[in-house]
Amino acid sequence: MNRTTSMMDPPAGWKAYSTDKLALGGVRVVDPSLKLDQRTDLVIRDGIITRLGSIPDRWTGAVIDGSGLIVCPGLFDMHVHLREPGFEHKETIESGCTAAAAGGFTGVAPMPNTNPAIDNAGLVRFVRDKAYGLPVDVHPVAAISLGRRGATLTEFSELIEAGVTMFSDDGSPLASAALMRHALEYARMYGAVICEHCEEQSLTAGGVMHEGAVSTRLGLPGWPSIGEEIAVERNIALAEFTRARLHIAHASTARSLELIRAAKDRGIQVTAEVTPHHLTLDCTILSGFDSNYKVNPPLRTRRDVELLIEGLADGTIDAIATDHAPHAPDEKEVEFISAPFGMIGLETALGVIYTRLVLPGKISLNRMIELMSSAPRRIIGQPEAAVRKGAEVNLTVFNPDEEWTVDGEHFHSKAKNTPFQGWKLKGRAVGVINRGIAWMRGV
Repeated sequence: MNRTTSMMDPPAGWKAYSTDKLALGGVRVVDPSLKLDQRTDLVIRDGIITRLGSIPDRWTGAVIDGSGLIVCPGLFDMHVHLREPGFEHKETIESGCTAAAAGGFTGVAPMPNTNPAIDNAGLVRFVRDKAYGLPVDVHPVAAISLGRRGATLTEFSELIEAGVTMFSDDGSPLASAALMRHALEYARMYGAVICEHCEEQSLTAGGVMHEGAVSTRLGLPGWPSIGEEIAVERNIALAEFTRARLHIAHASTARSLELIRAAKDRGIQVTAEVTPHHLTLDCTILSGFDSNYKVNPPLRTRRDVELLIEGLADGTIDAIATDHAPHAPDEKEVEFISAPFGMIGLETALGVIYTRLVLPGKISLNRMIELMSSAPRRIIGQPEAAVRKGAEVNLTVFNPDEEWTVDGEHFHSKAKNTPFQGWKLKGRAVGVINRGIAWMRGV
C-alpha cells in the first residue's frame, strides 16, 4: 500500500488522525464511478475501507461525526506550480501540498517550470521525496525538452522509468512542429501523454490581456484568441498524424472548444482541461488594473465563459485544473503590464466550482467530482480513487453548506494572489484522508 510511516503536522486549526482505526459517522458518500450516493457510516482499518455501514459495536478507534458532510473520491489537480526547486520564495512543495490538502485535494501534478527544470529522473525523485509525510500524492510532470528550451527532447525512457506519465514544457510552448511530432511519437511508444500550453507566441508577444474592445479601451497590449486556437489546431493535427495522446492545458476560448469537440468526434486521442477562473471571470474585470487577474492564457469574453461551461456539461472538457501559480506579493504589487502572469487556486477551487456551477445547476455534483477526481487521474495515468469496501483510502471530505469568505491572507499557500478575494462561497473542504493520514478541520 502507498502509506507513509510518519506524519507532518497538519495546518493550524486542523487535526491529524491515523487511518489504522478510524470511522466517519453519518456521512453522505458520493462516488459517480460506482453510481453511489447514500448516507452511511464509513469504517477504515489499516488504511483500507472495511465497511460502508454501521460502525461496529465496541469500536475502540476514533470516530468523526460526519453529519452534513460529503465524502467523495479524493480530488486531483493535474496542473499546479509548486515552484520548488528554484523559486521557494513563491511556494514550496510542502506549502503547496498543505494548500492542496486544505482545498480538498489528495493529489497534484506539479509542472516542470522550476529552476532547474524537472527534466531528469533525479529531480522527479526530489519532488516526490519532498512530499513525504503529507496526505497528498505528488505526481511530477516532466519537461518535454531539456531545460524547457524547445531544442532537444528529454530522456523519455529514463523519466518513464522514474514514474512520469505526462510531459509538458508548460508556459514555453513548443514552437517546432517537428519536435512536437517526435515528442508525441515517443509518448505514444511509452503510453504517456503530452500536455501542451497552446500558444503561438509570434501572435501573442507582449500581450497582457485578451485582445478586444476592453484591451483597446484600457490601452493594454492584447493577446488574441487566435494565438491559442492556431496552436490547438496544429497540435491536434499532429496528434492525429502520430495517433498519440494529447492533453490541451487550460483551454480558454470558444473556438478551442469547437476544435477539441471536432477532434474527439474524429476519434483523435485529445483531452482538455479548463480552470475555475476561466469558468467564472471574464476580461471586463481587468478595468481595475488588478494584477491578480493577469493570467496566461488571459481571461476571455463572457461568451467564452458561457460556452466553456457548456463544454463541461456535454463532456467536451474532461477536467477542471487550477493552474495554481503562486507569486510573492512584491512581484504582483507592481504596474499591471510588468506583473507576472498567474493566480493561485488550490484553496478556492472546490468552493468556486460548487458555488458558481453546481448550486445554480450548470453542472451536477457528480459531474464536478468526475471533473476534479477520476477524470484527471485517468488522463495522467494514475489509479482512480473509489469509495468502496476494500479500497485503499483516498478521500475528500467537504461541507456543502459551509459559507465562507475568501481571504488570501489566511491561506496555507505562501502566496496570496487569489482572483477571488472577498468572494462569498458555499462549500468547503474539511478533510483529506490519504497515504495513511487523515487531516480534518473543525472536528
